[in-house]
Amino acid sequence: MKKLLALILASILLLAACSSGGNTEDASGDEKDTNKITVWAWDPNFNIKAMNLAVDAYASENSDLDIQVIENAQDDIIQKLNTSLSSGTTKGLPNIVLIEDYRAQSFLQAYPDMFYELTDSFKQDDFAQYKIAPTSVEGKNYGLPFDTGVAGLYVRTDYLEEAGYTVDDIKDVDWNKYIEIGKKVKEVTGKNMITQDPNDLGLIRMMIQSAGSWYTKEDGVTPNLAGNEALKKAFETYKALLDADIVTPVSDWSQFLAGFNSGDIATVPTGNWITPSVKAESSQSGKWGVVSLPRLPDVEGSVNSSNLGGSSWYVLNVPGKEKAAEFLAKTFGSNVDFYQTLNKEVGAIGTYSPAVEGDAYQEADDFFGGQQVTADFAKWTEQIPQINYGLHTYAIEDLLVVEAQNYLKGKDIDKALEDAQAQAEAQIK
Repeated sequence: MKKLLALILASILLLAACSSGGNTEDASGDEKDTNKITVWAWDPNFNIKAMNLAVDAYASENSDLDIQVIENAQDDIIQKLNTSLSSGTTKGLPNIVLIEDYRAQSFLQAYPDMFYELTDSFKQDDFAQYKIAPTSVEGKNYGLPFDTGVAGLYVRTDYLEEAGYTVDDIKDVDWNKYIEIGKKVKEVTGKNMITQDPNDLGLIRMMIQSAGSWYTKEDGVTPNLAGNEALKKAFETYKALLDADIVTPVSDWSQFLAGFNSGDIATVPTGNWITPSVKAESSQSGKWGVVSLPRLPDVEGSVNSSNLGGSSWYVLNVPGKEKAAEFLAKTFGSNVDFYQTLNKEVGAIGTYSPAVEGDAYQEADDFFGGQQVTADFAKWTEQIPQINYGLHTYAIEDLLVVEAQNYLKGKDIDKALEDAQAQAEAQIK
């Protein structure tokens, strides 16, 4: 009997050992998986190229880490993240994902346990402060800031001179002065100052952020449309641009590009990411300059700096997260030399302040008449007002696009914003 019990006990221990061994093997399998991390991003000529340069830069730190960069359209990334994270599964998701700053809070607040904290992975004081709010929740950093969407006013210097102005005449101005100059340029050269897609409120976004305001209050949730002084002035300025007859309407990206590449448009107020597209028309080399974005007139606190677009890198809370965080920390988080390569190869400026002292940031650009364009953009980046983009930027813009058209057709601006406020409060919970 004792022999039988001993045999049974031995069998149990053997099974337990096998079971334990199986778990150990699984665990080591998970550990091996961390030697391969994946990255999702969009735009092969900018974000993907930037990440691949980071992979090359990191090879000297850890040549054993296999980093796979996979291109996905931004809309596909948003859909895949929402589908997986809402179901509570991370299977099939990457270790690192690029998320647009306007959308970041909707993910961080909806799925707080799905993102790996990066607070200790980089020094937030080393980055442009306007990038910290959208990448953080309750004082904890979850995104490593990447590119700046710092805006500037690209100007055809030859058209300005033909109309009797110098570049200095349009530096650090407000939108009223811009319109005044625009009328003269149109009168003399026949060229409109700006293109505008009526369904794209990017110009409004730049205007209100220059005054430290947004569509929502500081909590990022409560709609802030009715009684928003900066938003009201932005729409009034928008209408003044149209009334001055210096705007060419466009309906898509290709028409937007064609406007300035063809020479039909005198200025382009937008994010610095447009630089490669402006320089694509080599015949215009030496005919462009870049100055600070006009500020909102008669709005206290509005400055000649703002932002349009921009994104940051996030680490998902999946196996490999520590190595993914370390990879980001050693490249986008701290490598000055890498940022010089990034600027030379991709044209990306980034928001890492120490990089500004590098040679690439100080180089003169012959296309822009020898101007140190990158250095100027870097300076303006530090002056962008820090705001919370909140959870509902695009949902609110869908409402504002309709009310903007109503306003342009004669509806009182206060009434238009009050109606948009009521709709936002009803739809956004």
